[in-house]
Amino acid sequence: MIAILLAGALALVLSLLGTPVVIRFFRRRGYGQYIRDDGPQAHLSKRGTPTMGGTAIILAAVVAYLVATLTVGPGLSAGGLLAMGAFAGMGAVGFLDDYLKLRRNRNLGLSSTAKFLGQALVAVLFALGAQYVAETSTRLSVIGQTDFDLGAFFVLWIFLVLAATSNAVNLTDGLDGLAAGTSVLIFGAYTFIAYWIFRTGDAAVLGNVIVSYEGAYSVEAWLHADAVAVAAAAAAGAALGFLWWNAPPAQIFMGDTGSLAIGGMLAALAVLTETEILLVVLAGLYVLETASVILQVGSFKLTGKRIFRMAPLHHHFELGGWQETTVIVRFWMIAGLFVLAGVGLFYADYLARTGAL
Repeated sequence: MIAILLAGALALVLSLLGTPVVIRFFRRRGYGQYIRDDGPQAHLSKRGTPTMGGTAIILAAVVAYLVATLTVGPGLSAGGLLAMGAFAGMGAVGFLDDYLKLRRNRNLGLSSTAKFLGQALVAVLFALGAQYVAETSTRLSVIGQTDFDLGAFFVLWIFLVLAATSNAVNLTDGLDGLAAGTSVLIFGAYTFIAYWIFRTGDAAVLGNVIVSYEGAYSVEAWLHADAVAVAAAAAAGAALGFLWWNAPPAQIFMGDTGSLAIGGMLAALAVLTETEILLVVLAGLYVLETASVILQVGSFKLTGKRIFRMAPLHHHFELGGWQETTVIVRFWMIAGLFVLAGVGLFYADYLARTGAL
């Protein structure tokens, strides 16, 4: 628990103090955000705002995780390192995409093929590490393991989870503080989930009264859960510190560097805690935003008509007359409700498995 608190607090401080340094660095080099002319006109005033701020989130989280685990924590763990690796790896793909956009001075970075290959590389490395180093179960997981073993398709499944989650966060990152604020809530939920698995799994493995909970998660998930909780807390603290500077009116944007990193980290946490399908509930807001884009594109191609004024969904409400801050706060609330529902399902499953209901 001390390591979790230290990681979160240190990441918060590092992000709070480090983000202004990143702002000044990118501003001196003219690394400003390109804004589409066909979007909400209120956003045109944001053109030139420093971007790639996700670098501050990643650096703060990685440093805080290492300090916490090496001083008061459980020490370096394959699970924690894999989570941080997915975090930094997906962030690197996003950084290259952001950099190319800035060099070309247009909203066109990596090609879809190049981005696909970058995400696939990170996913394959993470999947192999999870399977053969952390020895994570290859069974499909909802809240704990199911009986369905993915076997050779495990790597493909991991790619789908990482790519879908990172792209969903990327679509949501369209308003000041929206992605950063919602990610803090989900990272906080995973800090609780991972710590709870470690705490109750300890009792199960030792043959205590919670023996009926044994088997819900693999022993490997329990062994890495403590370090995974530290990693999640570090990510939460770093995102919260960044939010201070990213809240409206934003002084810096996280860019694809931050959104892809956050999505990659959330997917990694879901795999390592064996709650892959539960992530759909915890990240319900991201699911809604992605669904709005799919529906918009599908409707336009099939009927020539649009369902929303603009997709993703947050722009629909902006064009409907809502102030940006109104959309952000209300979407934070919706995200919070999804997180509460997800944590509630997780805890209800624990009560059911232990016979406490």
